[in-house]
Amino acid sequence: MGESASTVVAPVPAPPTDPPPSDASAAPRGLAPRLARYRDLALVPALVVILIVGGLVNSTFLTSDNLLNVLGAASALALLVLAEALILLTGRFDLSLESTAGLAPALGIMLVIPAASAGFGTELPVGVGILAVVAVGALVGCANGFLTVRLGLNAFVVTLAMLTILRGLQVGLTEGKTLFDAPESFFTLGSSTMLGVPTSAWIAGAAFLIAGLMLRYHRAGRALYAIGGNPGAARAAGIRVDRLAFAVFVIGGVLASIAGLVLAGRVGAVDANLGNGMIFTVFAAAVIGGVSLDGGRGTIFGALCGVLLLAMVDNLLTLAQVQPYWIKAIYGGIILLALILSRVTSGRVQS
Repeated sequence: MGESASTVVAPVPAPPTDPPPSDASAAPRGLAPRLARYRDLALVPALVVILIVGGLVNSTFLTSDNLLNVLGAASALALLVLAEALILLTGRFDLSLESTAGLAPALGIMLVIPAASAGFGTELPVGVGILAVVAVGALVGCANGFLTVRLGLNAFVVTLAMLTILRGLQVGLTEGKTLFDAPESFFTLGSSTMLGVPTSAWIAGAAFLIAGLMLRYHRAGRALYAIGGNPGAARAAGIRVDRLAFAVFVIGGVLASIAGLVLAGRVGAVDANLGNGMIFTVFAAAVIGGVSLDGGRGTIFGALCGVLLLAMVDNLLTLAQVQPYWIKAIYGGIILLALILSRVTSGRVQS
């Protein structure tokens, strides 16, 4: 009886461990998975090539003054691209960012300058005017978030309409005039330097660093990828999809308003066309940097590389005396190449 019991409890040898069967249908094949690993670094060699070619084409290109000028000129674009990239990660987009960058500083400066200079006559302190600029950006973001997230309206139609409304308000309020009679401190974000580097470049760099760390290490940042990849699954996982998507629109509006202050500081004035046409370049930089238009994919580092690439290409073509309309055509070609690269590296059909 004891012998029988001992037989029952005797350990059974574990079967040999075999590798799990491969699922050929699920595993991606070819170069796509290998290339996808290096997608974020894909623009680094291109940046190096641009630097080399620029130095050969024009001796001025690699001078410190010119490179610092490129950083200053790219700062406003960088802030707009960061705003758009965050929104794109959630599977949405915002066409009205360029108009926010124009209207917000226009309203801010009109609160500061006297009525004789086409202002409102309030002549508020510069600090109040700058706060008003940021508040306008936040309000526009709230409006876009409410219409697209809360009411579920189409983001393309809503933000296109908002772009037109804001641009009309900017032209109407300024009456087509250029507003410049403001204290220098109003333009300081786009005109001053810190340690020899444009202040706007420091601001843009800090914004990208904070956003990059949030997306990588904070749960709210990681949730943006989940929202853009699969909103239904994100809701099932307990992520507050609508709240985060709404917040991203507000953050985008604030970043756009700061970009408008940088633009105004670069020229020392606010005109009726401030920011006009920038949304094309914003999407170009985001797409080139690997941010997916379908949501859920892309990095802040890639978006930053896209900004730097376009800024250096624009500067190089300007130094080479290429006409502006050719630059737009070149941008279009770069976007197509970026889309092809994204298709090859991701292995996914783009919608």
